[in-house]
Amino acid sequence: MRSRWFPLLTVAALSCFLGGWLVGRGGRGDLAGERLFREVMSRVSSAYVDTLSEGTLYERAADGLVRSLEDPYTVLLRGEDYDGLREATSGNFGGIGIQIDVRDGWITVVAPLPDTPADRAGIGTGDRIVEVNGESTKDWNSDAALRHLRGEPGTKVKVGVRHAGREGTVTYELTRAEIHVRSVAPGVLLEGKVGYVALNPVADSSSDELAREVAKLVEGGATGLVFDLRNNPGGLLTEGVKVSDLFLAQGQQILSTRGRARGTTASWADEAAERWPDLPIVVLVNEGTASAAEIIAGALQDHDRAVIVGTTTFGKGVVQTVFDLGDSTALKITTSRWYTPSGRLIQRRHDSDSVLTDSTKAPRDTTIHRTDAGRPVRGGGGIVPDLHVEDATLGAGARKLAEALGSRFADFRDVTTAYALELRERKTVTSEQFTVTDAMRTTVRTRLVARGVRIDDATWSAGRPLVDNWLSADIARYVFGREAELRRRRADDPQLRAALGLLSRARTPKALLEAVPADTTRP
Repeated sequence: MRSRWFPLLTVAALSCFLGGWLVGRGGRGDLAGERLFREVMSRVSSAYVDTLSEGTLYERAADGLVRSLEDPYTVLLRGEDYDGLREATSGNFGGIGIQIDVRDGWITVVAPLPDTPADRAGIGTGDRIVEVNGESTKDWNSDAALRHLRGEPGTKVKVGVRHAGREGTVTYELTRAEIHVRSVAPGVLLEGKVGYVALNPVADSSSDELAREVAKLVEGGATGLVFDLRNNPGGLLTEGVKVSDLFLAQGQQILSTRGRARGTTASWADEAAERWPDLPIVVLVNEGTASAAEIIAGALQDHDRAVIVGTTTFGKGVVQTVFDLGDSTALKITTSRWYTPSGRLIQRRHDSDSVLTDSTKAPRDTTIHRTDAGRPVRGGGGIVPDLHVEDATLGAGARKLAEALGSRFADFRDVTTAYALELRERKTVTSEQFTVTDAMRTTVRTRLVARGVRIDDATWSAGRPLVDNWLSADIARYVFGREAELRRRRADDPQLRAALGLLSRARTPKALLEAVPADTTRP
């Protein structure tokens, strides 16, 4: 929560006229540093109108100190926030093992994780979790569901499930287990013998998971690799180094850091021989690619090991260190800036509305740096791709329909999901290569009207790509499974198509660099 500050002079002036303005006289002399803090703490503790415990005062003082740094990356983490950070970086939590979403006001299973309590109980895609420990989940959001379903491994939870296409509720008593969520989904071999693998986030097992998936793809015949880092918010610096190590030659620098405290100025280099030196690689990035994911993209770009395709990355060139303070509390604090092998600082200078200050902003890096092959690269605003490709899959018509749906977009998603589940039960869609028909679109629109959502003919017609995109993905997911959904989405992905186009023309890393059109490279 942000504090709300009111104009001090106005309040002071009004108080003089309206009463209640007392001037306490104390000792004179300069107040600074520790003495100032002690004096303020003492006066608030003894004279403030409401009673506050000493512990509360110290907590608020600590919070105020951290907030005053005006650095969004420096925060005090307590309880669930600290647990969330540890879960994100480890991928481990206690739970029953399901991916969930909210559909039509109910917690709906997107997919069970393999070999987990939910999977072994027979809970599957499209099932609804309607009760947890006897409490209805109607109108719960995802956060509420996670709070109730997760817990210490070994503890039990009763889950009421309404299976898709079946009447009634089945209650399961499940024993929570330690669940590991992979940061690397199983790789997929695409057309032209191109392997595809995505990493999100950069967690403590990412390099091992990625190495296994790339090895499987190469053993399966992959002659090129698309490495997807889009919307990857980052994670552990050390794992970012290890992931880069998989693709670089021994001794090549990966990054350096510069900080004020002891141990925060350091350098990391590749420690092992490259695993797949002849494999051409395209790395996909966008504005959601940040932090440790940018470390990977920057290192591979600076050493000309991969071609970067997509849009300019987020630009987070600072490092945080987490100090465990005990009692489920930690301080995550910015301790250094990091630089790519060519010396780029990619920290973005935010606009005047940003809360960032000089604690995280350095002078803009306008220097032209050079990759190993002499290609020009710049810092000061994220990793700029070698080939700029916008993700403009759906176009203006789709955006117009999305705007027209507005707050009723959730109804649209409920309708497409429910319809996909019906098609699964009716078994009328029998091939992954199905086509979204006019009859399907009409059904979606009719059901929206039944919910009171009316869209004019012109907007609905222009928004057909949006309808087809969501409907085809939901049908693929609920009828054929998660992998089928991913294959459908990739077919409509312009950045992936651009990557596949480059790899179809280049079978070596050197040829891949030469395949990038000259007029689309950086200045």
